[in-house]
Amino acid sequence: MLQALIILFSIYTAIKVYVSVMQMGYIIDEKRKDAVLMTKAKYQEAAKYAVAKEKLDLTAHLVEYLLFIWWALIGFEMMYSFLSQYISQSPFLASIIFLIGYFTIDYIVSLPLSIYQTFVIDKHFGFTKTTPKLFIIDQIKSIMLFLTIGIGVMALLVWIIESFEMWWLYGFVFIMAILLIINFAYPTIIAPMFNNFTPLDDEELKKKIEVLMENAGMKADGVFVMDASKRDNRLNAYFGGFGKSKRVVLFDTLLAKLSHDELIAVLGHELGHYKHGDIWKNIALMTILFFGVFYLLGHLPESIFAELRTAPIAGAKIAFIMLVFPLVTFIWMPIMSLFSRHNEYQADEYGSSVGGKEHLVSALIKLVGENKAFPKSHPLYIFFYYSHPPILERLKSLGFDESAAKGESALPENGIFSFIKK
Repeated sequence: MLQALIILFSIYTAIKVYVSVMQMGYIIDEKRKDAVLMTKAKYQEAAKYAVAKEKLDLTAHLVEYLLFIWWALIGFEMMYSFLSQYISQSPFLASIIFLIGYFTIDYIVSLPLSIYQTFVIDKHFGFTKTTPKLFIIDQIKSIMLFLTIGIGVMALLVWIIESFEMWWLYGFVFIMAILLIINFAYPTIIAPMFNNFTPLDDEELKKKIEVLMENAGMKADGVFVMDASKRDNRLNAYFGGFGKSKRVVLFDTLLAKLSHDELIAVLGHELGHYKHGDIWKNIALMTILFFGVFYLLGHLPESIFAELRTAPIAGAKIAFIMLVFPLVTFIWMPIMSLFSRHNEYQADEYGSSVGGKEHLVSALIKLVGENKAFPKSHPLYIFFYYSHPPILERLKSLGFDESAAKGESALPENGIFSFIKK
């Protein structure tokens, strides 16, 4: 069975590599054509940024594959040999140590890629403001979260696996509960560990946002500005949390670039997800995914662990989940993305209805330009990775005339192209 799994992971990696190569070739070809949604200079820069990121992703695919092969052929056996003296004395402790080792090795291997992304690619293209000191502080905070919350979650999951015959079902319920709790706690507990959140002091904009939420039937804990600019220049905004922990979060970078009308249209889009229950739809799809993963793991023959040359202790089972999870998600994510792209169109429709089509269009164009998001992608890349529709398709659905977006001469000084109302 291990041989079959290695073949499947090899096919999975080959597909990802192929899609990345096709995406890079597609962007290189498209950047030679007329600029779309940007000036020619920005269009070229966005293409270079997209190719640079894809080259790093290509490296990440190969590293992921090599790490998988190492774990499958050597890693599990090495961990088991190291822990063999503890397994007979305390299987629980052995499982915890096994998992700490697994996540530590994964973290060490992925860290250079993260450093390269932040300090080479993002710095070169003018995104990151992260200093080495801030990067190290963020890493320490992440490690502390893992050592506290992460190990606590793992310990409970290990106990469930060791205590119940139907452990895969109880483990699934437990993990889904943890994910919901994290979503509940993220805006008010976790996010403030990394960024400062201050109440929006623009009373006029705050009033408009409150009216927008009231009309949508949504109540939030407040409207906050996040100091995203201390790390990055990208623009974003989101609604976070559940129940009383819900809050509206605006990146300070977004406030600096969008007008009030554009901000209302963007937030209207986010409220559209709330109105249509998209969050709960996504949770339902994730629930199906996690149920399938735990069911699969719970019904694996124990011979797979013999092939891995380790005992089927709880820690090894959880590590095995993590090892095959990318393969399962790669199969499932296009299905989720298909639903997500449909939801995005509906959210755009709601956002344009409360904020105006022309304002949502101008906001989306600014977001593309400021985030250096190349506006075109290979169809295969869209199929596997796009949770949002391609930007040109979104704009077209809002009545935007794509033919007016081609060529630098079509771009007026305010960065907004010809807009045709339906």
